[in-house]
Amino acid sequence: MKVSAVGTSSVTLSSLFRFESGSVSLLSKSKSSFGVACSLASSSSSSSSPAKALRRILDSPGVHQGPACFDALSAKLVENAGFQFCFSSGFSISAASLALPDTGLISYAEMLHQGQLITQSVSIPVIGDADNGYGNAMNLKRTLKGYIAAGFAGIILEDQVSPKACGHTRGRRVVSREEAVMKIKAAVDARRESGSDIVIVARSDARQAVSLEEALVRSRAFADAGADVLFIDALASREEMKAFCDVSPLVPKMANMLEGGGKTPILNPMELQDIGFKIVAYPLSLIGVSIRAMQDSLTAIRGGRIPPPGSMPSFEEIKDILGFNAYYEEEKRYATTTNPQLSKRESSNLYSIQRRDQVDTEQTNQSFKDPIVEVITPDDVYNKYGADSSRNPFSGIWSRTLRVKITGRDGFERLDLRIPAGFLDGITNIVPALGGINIKELLDDATEEVGGKLLLDFQDRMGDRIQVFLE
Repeated sequence: MKVSAVGTSSVTLSSLFRFESGSVSLLSKSKSSFGVACSLASSSSSSSSPAKALRRILDSPGVHQGPACFDALSAKLVENAGFQFCFSSGFSISAASLALPDTGLISYAEMLHQGQLITQSVSIPVIGDADNGYGNAMNLKRTLKGYIAAGFAGIILEDQVSPKACGHTRGRRVVSREEAVMKIKAAVDARRESGSDIVIVARSDARQAVSLEEALVRSRAFADAGADVLFIDALASREEMKAFCDVSPLVPKMANMLEGGGKTPILNPMELQDIGFKIVAYPLSLIGVSIRAMQDSLTAIRGGRIPPPGSMPSFEEIKDILGFNAYYEEEKRYATTTNPQLSKRESSNLYSIQRRDQVDTEQTNQSFKDPIVEVITPDDVYNKYGADSSRNPFSGIWSRTLRVKITGRDGFERLDLRIPAGFLDGITNIVPALGGINIKELLDDATEEVGGKLLLDFQDRMGDRIQVFLE
């Protein structure tokens, strides 16, 4: 679904709404119409490559907003909120992954790894921040091919030197104009060699490093070299933003609304489209509110409280966001009937004889308890070696029960096993830790005792507590 607004100061109700399949538009007539597309994700993007989906967005009317994510969860939240695409932010990924500033410290491999996690978590196209390509033109070609393989729909490439500096900060320097243009040509070549249609966003930092005029000249050259979208960072006024949008007017322009005190004026989407922008990034909103929310929560916990309910989603909401309920539903498709009798091989596999109930609504409150396992000896065996049988090497023991109880180091009961005390064959297959212990000798010593007795109580190598009782 797509929601667009196109209007003027004079609007009538009859001309205000137009309903179309998958979109709602607010319309009116004016000399300078404007449009805001707060576009909701549609199923159409899933039927083709991410790059094709992004190109459809660039070809559609209106200005399109893309919040910047920094991990798979934040990307999923962007998609759930109804945005048609998003950016990955090098600033935010460096902050969230390394707790370090965006000053060229994060590597290509780290950005690529995080990018793969992001693109795999959503169905909307993602434009990836690739800094300056992590080297010269040859390095940049490898970077672009890696971003294609990672599933990115677009890639942002800038003209800074290495190590790069963060946008809107001091110390930015750019490579020569010739080298900057040659790197964009290398990106176009790498795209062709890969048979991909990834969207190349050419960014210039020359506005701060050199001058507005140099940044405009570079942008025009980038367009001539084959860039799909142009972006000048840190434009300082509406006039500069308008001058930029007048360059190569057929090539879409990207705006960067740096929240909280950047050099570029913060304009609403309608104002941005009126100037001439096609896509707009919001680089700090998600990482910024996350930092403040965590600080507030830690302050509350430090003071002996928990964060107030209104400041965080409920546990049920968190599970729903992460897909627990969808997982449970899908899991039902692969449910199997368990064999009530453990094979010898299965029984030797630790002590976790656990109940595998079918998934139901109660599983959301997961309260797992291990079953009590009763091993019953056939009556003919019991009668053959009865309590009064002289043939029984454990005379009198068959009338008693041997109980093996295992409690995990987490405090949960792992096993509670009862067998006739004289039936010892195979017990080490169920509880390997009892191997090497002369249980027969312990039973002989306890044969004449009345009532229950604790025969063994020890911890195995995994930290589980094993207790053996004669009942």
